[in-house]
Amino acid sequence: MDAQPMNALEKIQRQIQWNRLIAVVEEQAQTMIRTAFSTTVREAGDLSAGIFDLKGRMLAQAVTGTPGHVNSMMESVGHFLAKFPAETMKPGDHYITNDPWLGTGHLHDLTVVSPAFRNGKIVGLFANTAHVIDVGGLGMGPEGRSVFEEGMYIPIVKCFDQGRANETFFDFIRAGSRTPVELEGDVYSLCACNDAGIKRLVEMLDEFGMDSIDPLAEYIFDSSLAATIAEIAKLPRGTYAASIRSDGYEAPVTLKASMTLHDDHITVDFAGTSGLSGRGINVPAPYCRAYSCFGIKCVVAPEIPNNWASLAPFRMEIPEGCILNAPRPFPVSVRHVVGQLLPDLMMGCLHQAVPDRVTAEGSSCLWNPPLRGGAQVSGGEAELPDFEVITFNSGGTGARPARDGLDGTAFPSGVRTMPVEATENVAPVVFWKKELRPDSAGVGRTRGGFGQIMEIGTKGEAEFAVNAIFDRVANAPRGRDGGGDGAAGWVGLDDGTLLRTKGFQIIPKGRRLLLKLPGGGGMGDPATRDPALLARDIADGLVTAED
Repeated sequence: MDAQPMNALEKIQRQIQWNRLIAVVEEQAQTMIRTAFSTTVREAGDLSAGIFDLKGRMLAQAVTGTPGHVNSMMESVGHFLAKFPAETMKPGDHYITNDPWLGTGHLHDLTVVSPAFRNGKIVGLFANTAHVIDVGGLGMGPEGRSVFEEGMYIPIVKCFDQGRANETFFDFIRAGSRTPVELEGDVYSLCACNDAGIKRLVEMLDEFGMDSIDPLAEYIFDSSLAATIAEIAKLPRGTYAASIRSDGYEAPVTLKASMTLHDDHITVDFAGTSGLSGRGINVPAPYCRAYSCFGIKCVVAPEIPNNWASLAPFRMEIPEGCILNAPRPFPVSVRHVVGQLLPDLMMGCLHQAVPDRVTAEGSSCLWNPPLRGGAQVSGGEAELPDFEVITFNSGGTGARPARDGLDGTAFPSGVRTMPVEATENVAPVVFWKKELRPDSAGVGRTRGGFGQIMEIGTKGEAEFAVNAIFDRVANAPRGRDGGGDGAAGWVGLDDGTLLRTKGFQIIPKGRRLLLKLPGGGGMGDPATRDPALLARDIADGLVTAED
């Protein structure tokens, strides 16, 4: 028999249960933030958390989280179930991997999946992902020639078996990391995060008298899919193409997309995109799908919850051999410097269909310099203790149709800028300057967001190293509809010496690393900008009178 349609009261109850589920996964994420050892998690929020049904389909995600983690993790849980079927799981089990092709794109991201039990019966799965400071190897940077050089490769294994730590696993990860205490602590944090979600889910099921989350899952999926298809149906049919350039490593990289808007789904074909790189800027296919879907969803269906069903109508065709479909064992450590350009590429296509709903191009790729010092850089002459740290920072976002872009804000990743005090507290580094970069915003009716200027040294002005992973230096963020381009980035020393935008480099004793982060592109004719807004920017020192 067909299921009977729900009455109004049942629909209200489902909505209450949905809201409660969001609270559950948000508490899951906040538990990780409060217990994490890595500054990337507790300060920047570079993580994701969510609940899945027993088929591995994502029901809900925490408000806190990044698209690269959330949307890649959506695929990950199915891989865990393929190796460890739900019927073999026990209460207190926790499973982990950092496989870039089964997880979220590089070895620095740990993904943990844990079963939730109620009255001895498995009722759901919780998953999370977090970016950790160090997993050994060459460290966070593009220098590797294969994934095996980039760090420890953890297959899908149990890190906890019915509540008991897998000591062999922890022996391996402690031995393989420059920051063993932080790495072990983060694994415990990720497991505690899922435990918090499990506890709250059981309380929710008890409160509502639910034996399973399956009816709620079907309601969420059916509603989300129908709402997404309804939004797609409003778009003008057709095929729209766009391209974007990345600085690349050995040579510039071109990303191309052809987007076709159908009645009930959207397909994107990346034919014509540059081939694979010999360095770690390659993008595994799940990460490409993650940020491409996010870019489309921001424009097409931003108000619809992000879950398995609402993302299902967005379909990707990624040719083999292109930089967006890197196979094992290609290096992928800094896949974000290319992958985070994908929302701008998607908006380049959608600008032709719905021009009033997209932004101009922004800085896009995070500027997160991994810093290293001590004997591992300077040998026996080291003046500092060994340290390994990374700090997350962003340039300006692109202008919006009716508002200026955002200054120093991470889009599309959504991570928070890390306070300099947090980094200085865990490593012997000093941030001598961190301020908005004047004249970096692209002009327009609405201007882009401003980039930043950062000047970084060490205590005592000792020698240290940076593993540069920067982009948008040779290819500035472009404006739209007559708006100007944002300022390109700049990487060098405080004396004006240029550095390479990618790769391991030494900052000599007495010198400082100087970074000028890109600004966002503008939108619309600059001559139509409100003079009062221009006067405000000049008064604030963000636009010089000469400019």
